[in-house]
Amino acid sequence: MNDIIINRVAESGIITIDLEALYPIDPVTVFDMKPFLFRGLILKEKEFREALKDHDWKTYSGKIIALTNTADAIIPMWAYMLTTSYLQPFAKEIIFGDEKRAIQVLMSRSIEAMDTQQYADKRIVIRGCGDVYLPETAYIDITNKLRPVVKSLMYGEPCSTVPVYKAAVLKRE
Repeated sequence: MNDIIINRVAESGIITIDLEALYPIDPVTVFDMKPFLFRGLILKEKEFREALKDHDWKTYSGKIIALTNTADAIIPMWAYMLTTSYLQPFAKEIIFGDEKRAIQVLMSRSIEAMDTQQYADKRIVIRGCGDVYLPETAYIDITNKLRPVVKSLMYGEPCSTVPVYKAAVLKRE
């Protein structure tokens, strides 16, 4: 008896894309405007400007900043602009929102920059169940990016996939 084990997954030609590889390498630092508000609730222009002026901005050198406000307060747009003007000379990048929102933006950019030609007419699996939080938007973005070019798109692992899309096969008459 010949006990040869055939790895059908390896022979299937399926390409696995792990979205964790597109996860931002640089950590995101949150800059919350709440501590710069009077009693954490009200923006008083003079005090706000003074607090920003006295802040040590060098601590944000080379960092990706998620600029947010966790206070239940209305913040005028100029305050975000002013804060950004202080951060900008030091920060690598400034994104409005919390840490999760910044990760969404960065991953969306990475997916948008992908060259899809290498996936043209291929069978693709988007790996699921990773160790890192991946925003739902990353899965939507990768589907939007790949669907127009791939033969099929699946989610999961090569040995256990959920079909997402399969290109129509034209019948000859």
